[in-house]
This record gives sequence, structure tokens and C-alpha cells, in this order.
Amino acid sequence: MRWIVAILFILITLFVGLQFVPVAMFDVITEQSAIEPQAVTDTADSDSVPTQIATVPDDRPVVTHVAQPDQVKAIYMSACVAGTPSFRDELVAFISETEINSLVIDIKDASGSISFDPVGAEWQSAWQAAECGARDMHEFIAHLHEQNIYVIGRVSVFQDSLYTQTHPEYAVKTADGARVWRDHKGISFIDVAAQSYWERILDLSIESYNIGFDEINFDYIRYPSDGDMTDISFPVSAAGEFGLNKAANLEAFFAYLGRELRDPAHFAAMNHTGHGRATATPYFSGDLFGMTTTSYDDLSIGQVLDRAIPYFDVIAPMVYPSHYPPNFMNLGNPNDMPYEIVYAAMLSAVDRLAATTSPIDAFTHTRLGTTTPAIYTKSAYSPTKLRTWIQDFDYGGDYDAADVRAQIQASYDAGVDSWMVWAPSNRYTRAAYLDAE
Repeated sequence: MRWIVAILFILITLFVGLQFVPVAMFDVITEQSAIEPQAVTDTADSDSVPTQIATVPDDRPVVTHVAQPDQVKAIYMSACVAGTPSFRDELVAFISETEINSLVIDIKDASGSISFDPVGAEWQSAWQAAECGARDMHEFIAHLHEQNIYVIGRVSVFQDSLYTQTHPEYAVKTADGARVWRDHKGISFIDVAAQSYWERILDLSIESYNIGFDEINFDYIRYPSDGDMTDISFPVSAAGEFGLNKAANLEAFFAYLGRELRDPAHFAAMNHTGHGRATATPYFSGDLFGMTTTSYDDLSIGQVLDRAIPYFDVIAPMVYPSHYPPNFMNLGNPNDMPYEIVYAAMLSAVDRLAATTSPIDAFTHTRLGTTTPAIYTKSAYSPTKLRTWIQDFDYGGDYDAADVRAQIQASYDAGVDSWMVWAPSNRYTRAAYLDAE
């Protein structure tokens, strides 16, 4: 009983004593209690055990990538071939035997369907409507990565016959605005200024990077052509910030891609490794018409080289000789001059990237003085920001191994070391490519 009384007496004494500790003294005590542990930990000859900082394990799913090669040498694979193991194995064997180190695979084509089963709901209908694709796309990409093949996913952006069926309000329309416009192939387009659709493309890009694609390649980033251009209207553009200024609307889309695809927060759900970048974000490239390298207007489709350059990691002009008009740059029949066409086109692109001034008014350009015609300052860029699209298909002429190799050499001679080869058949002229080292 006495010991209980003694303990109570001590506790009461302590409690009463604390009530009368001066405020200043209490502050000193708390400051010392906050400082002293740090002082002990920081003392080099202290015998105390340093405080261990707890680390939270990263339990996110791991996605392994291949870093972008210094010199990209790629061939194209359609969604149908990606979904046909025997055919795709032939192309993988072709890559292993040659200098090719990269593969472009369709993610989304002109139909609007996609080539793999997405995790999110946004693109599920596009997968379910697909006639071609790879149910094992994730595993296929992993197999390519095991062979150190850099994997590029191609997205046909504003061509989307599937989405215009369910969202005609975003579509390019006939002149009276009553119907969805279609080109000569029956393909319909999304109006470039439809910003809700931009978000949809971003969602697909996130899905694609999260299953292993190393780079997203954006094709058909333009207004439509190759149809009845007298019976066409762009109601979304007309109602938007830039009206019917096609180049400005397209540059706004480029700026959106450049901003959003460089934001690591979009890709933080996965632990991306092996990408070789400062941040876990995808490389991304943009395909432009070949004539954008020599033309300063928007070719009536909104594409202007100088307005696209700042926003992409890589610009890939499609300088297929067969797609140039007769006597282009006084070179006669373009199909007879594959070296000359590619060399002239890519050299012009190199020069325009290197220049610090431009006659083009763009969001990132600043006008110099008040001279007429106007001149604008711009940033200079290295030729490494360019990648040449090469033709390995017969159109307008018979393209043999010498013609394909001539285009590759022309790209090198113009100062552009990276290239991608387009063959809609997915059959490539073996003799045009060097053996693997």
C-alpha cells in the first residue's frame, strides 16, 4: 500500500512541476529535443546506430523497353501480319539477318480499329471491331525486345471511319454539313480541331507505351485530301479558336502532343525500364508529306515543316519518289530518279532545321522587325531530329534493290542517318539491305 502512495506522490509532484516550467524554458527543451538526435546522427565518431530511412517497395508492373538506337533502321509490319505468327516470324528473321534494328507495327489504322486488346474501356470497341491484330501483342513485343529490336507503334490519327460512325459531330462533313465526308477510298476523317479526340489519341498512346511500345509514330496528322474537295467542310475547326486556319489548328494539336507525351505522370502506373530517357516517357515521331521539306505553304492539309519541328522527337518526311509530280525540281520522271529526289528533299529539310530564321509564322517563332515579307526567328535543330521514309514498293515504276539502296544512300548523303522503309505488302527487297554485322 505504501509503495502505491509513493508512486502517486511522485507523479503528482512531476505534474505540478511541469505546470510551472517557464514558457521560454519549455521552448528550449523542445528545441533541444528536436536538434539533439540529429546532432548525434551527424557526429562521425558517434557509437549510435544511424537512423534508417524506410523505403517503399515499387510494386508497379514492370515494362521493359529498348533504348532508341543512334541510327534507326526500320521496316513496317501491318496489324494483319502482326497477328499472323508465320508471316511475322519471317520478318523477325529478316531483321536478324540484316542491318535492320527496328520495327514499325500498326497500332491504329485508317479503319479506326486497333491491333491489340487495351486495358482501358476507351478503345475496347476499336479492338472488338478489328479484323486484324495480335492477341499476344504484349508477348510479341517482349520477344522483339529480347532480340534488342526497337519497337515503334504507328497510329493513323485523323483517319477514323469507325469513330465517325458513333461521333459524327467530330467528323469532317460535306459542304452542306449534313453528311460525313469520305475520300475516294471511302475513308472518313476526324476534324483536326476536335480536342476531345486529341484526348482519345493520348489515351491510346498511354496504353501503347504501357504494353511495351518504345516509340509512338503519328501518321495522317493532317486534314484530308484525295476526295471531292469541292464538297467538304470543317465545322469543328470553323467554330474553334483558329477558325479555318489549318496550319494553326494542326500546330495546336502538335503542341498538345508535345506537352502531354512528355509528362511522366501519364505513364506512372507502370515501372518503365530500359528506355534510356531521363524520364519514363515514350519517344514519339510525326510523319509528314514529302513535299513539306521543300514547300512553305500548308499544301492545303495543314502540314508545315517549320510548325511541326519543335514538338516531336523525330520528324519523318515520306519522300517516296513515286509521290512527286513529274519534273519536280527539274528532275524529270521521279520514278527514274530515286536518289536525286530523296537527296534534294532531305537536304532541304536539313537546311531548314539548321536555319535560325524562317518565313513561317508559327507559335514558337518571333517576328524580326517589320520587313516585308516577314522573317521570324526560330530555334535551330540537328539532322538527328529527322528520319527518312524510304520506298520499297512498286508504284509508278519498278523499284528494285538498286533503287531502294539509292534512296538510303541519298538520305545519308543529305546528312540523315536514320530511316524507315514502307512496303504495304510487308515484303522487302532483300538485296537492298546490308547483312547483319
